[in-house]
Amino acid sequence: MQDIISQLDEKRAQAYLGGGKKRIDAQHKRGKLTARERIELFLDEGSFEEWDTFKEHRCTEFGMDEAEKIPGDGVVTGYGTVNGRLIFVFSQDFTVFGGSLSEAYAEKICKIMDHAMKVGAPVVGLNDSGGARIQEGVASLAGYADIFQRNVLASGVIPQVSVIMGPCAGGAVYSPAMTDFIFMVKDSSYMFVTGPDVVKTVTHEEVTAEELGGAITHTSKSGVADLAFENDVEALMMIRRLIGFIPSSNREPLPLLPVTDPPNRLDYSLDTLVPDNPNLPYDMKELIVKIIDDGDFFELQPDYAKNIIIGFARMEGSPVGIVANQPMVLAGCLDIRSSVKAARFVRFCDAFNIPVITFVDVPGFLPGTAQEYGGIIKHGAKLLYAFAECTVPKVTVITRKAYGGAYDVMSSKHLRGDVNFAWPSAEIAVMGAKGAVEIIFREEKNCPEKLAAREAEYKSRFANPFVAGARGFIDDVIMPNETRVRICRSLTMLKNKKLENPWRKHGNIPL
Repeated sequence: MQDIISQLDEKRAQAYLGGGKKRIDAQHKRGKLTARERIELFLDEGSFEEWDTFKEHRCTEFGMDEAEKIPGDGVVTGYGTVNGRLIFVFSQDFTVFGGSLSEAYAEKICKIMDHAMKVGAPVVGLNDSGGARIQEGVASLAGYADIFQRNVLASGVIPQVSVIMGPCAGGAVYSPAMTDFIFMVKDSSYMFVTGPDVVKTVTHEEVTAEELGGAITHTSKSGVADLAFENDVEALMMIRRLIGFIPSSNREPLPLLPVTDPPNRLDYSLDTLVPDNPNLPYDMKELIVKIIDDGDFFELQPDYAKNIIIGFARMEGSPVGIVANQPMVLAGCLDIRSSVKAARFVRFCDAFNIPVITFVDVPGFLPGTAQEYGGIIKHGAKLLYAFAECTVPKVTVITRKAYGGAYDVMSSKHLRGDVNFAWPSAEIAVMGAKGAVEIIFREEKNCPEKLAAREAEYKSRFANPFVAGARGFIDDVIMPNETRVRICRSLTMLKNKKLENPWRKHGNIPL
């Protein structure tokens, strides 16, 4: 018995040491934490329960039978708590075979994903891997596919979060791509399907790993990642913050906090937020921060498709998702990138029963050949589809322009918006007055005085919320200062909302 206990202590010590002190020191020199240090920081102190500590690879090819077998085989898996809530986690260990994925390694990840599905708890993956373990050949590829299958089955059932904290290349990128959120660390993480060397060989482009798939690239150019952080510590702390906004599964209630910000709070500064000149921009983030609880807004993808804003907040202590046009960028027009960005977010909120608040100031879809050739019709339809399919409580506030098809798309009453408000500055019409009269009265185009008079007439007729209100498309015209009060009341009224879509295997969203 004593001999077994000695072996146990020895193997556990070996597992905890990973690839050894030399490799751990190299990891630290790169400004990166080790797999176990990351878990210790991320989870509540002392809450981690590790599984498969002693699991080893079974490969005997290409000298692997002679290679040292390190207990755990390059990934640390298990569960613990974040602010007392159950979380499953895997953390790839770059000090062991470069964090490369083996058959045994994949089995460890699959096991915790299966259990997370059974008990209804989020899965957080801390990625730092050189990719598939080449010596294992197809067995490692099969391991990736097994993980991919679980990513798909877990989608919309439990939240899945990927944190890229080192390399993530080749087939390895597709597991994070199917999770709900991807976060990266600046200067130490990158993602790409093919690396710089392959790119140079095939396309003759010379590009660095950072330029090809670094954190800045994926948060500002490709939109693959949601946020980029300065270092491992900041990334892990922000993931803890994110988890506070989302439920543990699609069956669990939303995580509530004590109400510290009065729901009946008025903010008179909002009455002057929208400029008198309809062509002048204003910052929609100012509105968001002023109406949510304590100004605590967790924005996602702030550097990508800046013409639309998405993120989490709380109203009366309960999480909400926010979607808002941003007049500061492209006048708030919808384009390909913003449509896809917002559509994915709306679908996440709907899957996990998070109410959606939509702030609208949209003059239409962005015109131009680049948009049309890029497929704005199908991509714009993704946002339309997402809002139309969404069954959670939906509250919409039109602050200024709501023109054309973009009015319909932005959670309008016609897409089953539950409560639709407008500010007095709202203009709901097919298009702006100038464009409208130039089409309707094209025969008067050579008479500027007549066109100006027609434009004034059109404005007085349509540049207000009352035509839509007369048809019941707007439930009320509210003063900007009371926006928080009216939204809070609406969400309270909608708390027990029940709405189901017709039965189907699944819809066919225009991908």
